[in-house]
Amino acid sequence: MAFIMSHWSLDGMIVLMVLVIIAYLYMTRKFKYWRKRGVSEISPIPFLGNFKECILKKKSQGCLLQEFYNQAKGQPYVGLFALDKPFLLVRDQELIKNIFVKDFNHFSDRYLTPSKNDRLSYTNLFFIKNPMWKMLRLKMTPFFTPDKLKKMMYLIEECANNVTEYLDLLNLENKGKIVEVRELSSKFTTDVIGSTAFGLNTNSFKNPDAEFRKYGKMIFGSDRNLEFFTIFYIPTLASLAGLTIFGKQTDEFLRKVFWEAIVQREKSGEKRNDLIDILIELKRNHGEDDDDDIKGFKFNGDHLLAQAAIFFAAGFETSATTMAFAFYHLVLHPEIQNKLRKEILQALVKFDGKITYEMIMSLPYLDMVFFETLRMYPPAEYLQRITTKTYNVPNSKLVIEKGTPIFISVRGLHYEPKYFPDPDKFDPERFSEENKRDRSQYVYLPFGLGPRACVASRLGLLEMKLAFVKILSKFEVATCEKTLIPMKLDPNGALIMPLGGVIYLNIQKINGKND
Repeated sequence: MAFIMSHWSLDGMIVLMVLVIIAYLYMTRKFKYWRKRGVSEISPIPFLGNFKECILKKKSQGCLLQEFYNQAKGQPYVGLFALDKPFLLVRDQELIKNIFVKDFNHFSDRYLTPSKNDRLSYTNLFFIKNPMWKMLRLKMTPFFTPDKLKKMMYLIEECANNVTEYLDLLNLENKGKIVEVRELSSKFTTDVIGSTAFGLNTNSFKNPDAEFRKYGKMIFGSDRNLEFFTIFYIPTLASLAGLTIFGKQTDEFLRKVFWEAIVQREKSGEKRNDLIDILIELKRNHGEDDDDDIKGFKFNGDHLLAQAAIFFAAGFETSATTMAFAFYHLVLHPEIQNKLRKEILQALVKFDGKITYEMIMSLPYLDMVFFETLRMYPPAEYLQRITTKTYNVPNSKLVIEKGTPIFISVRGLHYEPKYFPDPDKFDPERFSEENKRDRSQYVYLPFGLGPRACVASRLGLLEMKLAFVKILSKFEVATCEKTLIPMKLDPNGALIMPLGGVIYLNIQKINGKND
């Protein structure tokens, strides 16, 4: 005998309908949140919020947030929902300034946070919460000063030499050869991170199956997009499933190579002016500390490894993709490539053929090329914070409650015509000193802004510029039959990347060209 109706099947259907109704009511219970506060919103879908196309892998989160930014034209901010969670997409540059700089103490933490069980992510410099973040940032910043970068130049140059040696072996005289430049750039940046963060000579060009390259690819594979979405927006489910930012296999690999490097360095006493030296010093001076400044955090175990891990994850992929996009636009604009090469060759003459830190810093047009590349293809397509205490928006009746996620579409700002006219055009002149003076610094955010801006931006720019000096002084790049024109972005990329993750170009040795 059934409990409700005369048949079990009818009972089952009724129970199912009741559960669906309860789930629907639960997942839509906050859908009037922004309207009640007088904030315009983009209508959400029950169960999915505003992220249906991300979940279905039709669009990347960065591109979707750019669309929302454009839809809210004329508004200082717009309300959105991630599943059932209300968050605010901020458009106004003055409010952006307040969030990242002026009122930073209200927004000092990032919203997206890994599970506490994800030991290599939860306590690294990128994700860690304040006040531990402030302490850690203070300890790590000295690694990225100009003086430290000067001392590391020889490590980066060794990696850049690996690139040119590899290209020389391809016999690129006459008509040159087709090269996948994103993979070329990834091998270089992987070697740089392996050397500067782990003290290892990985040389991915001689060993294409190098473990660093293998596990680096695994972190940001296009198949992990939904996994990242789960980690950040459904953390309870991610924790139960044991999901981690780097992936379990990569976690174990990093533990193995890191502690081997630490033990070897402590045993040998060698000094390389790299991140390993900094971490060993912190381990010696603070490894067992438990004072008020760093309560709950010790420079030992996974806390120590987490700092090297985030530089491995964030450092190689972002720089490699930026380099590949820069190469791509140099082939579409040979006049820009020629102007850049001329600047490089003149600087080499001026510095007697020596590539020094001062020589790299003396190349304004090279800066402009990379700044424009970062405008069109920002590695972090959006920035996010969470209100750590209730915030009254200046000149507004809006009160942002504690715990509200705040998102800023970097792509939206970078493609805003009123800030960057004709935004789809690649134009390095946007970043001449005169043009930069006429534009607010709060609308160009490739490295973030304020106290939590990317601590390694100088290192990233240095390695990319050094590689371009080495390559463009000897080789030229051009389109080939496999070059994708126009550029299309991969909707499934965890980070911004070209469709399919590849950019094919023709590379030819300059002195091998026919007259």
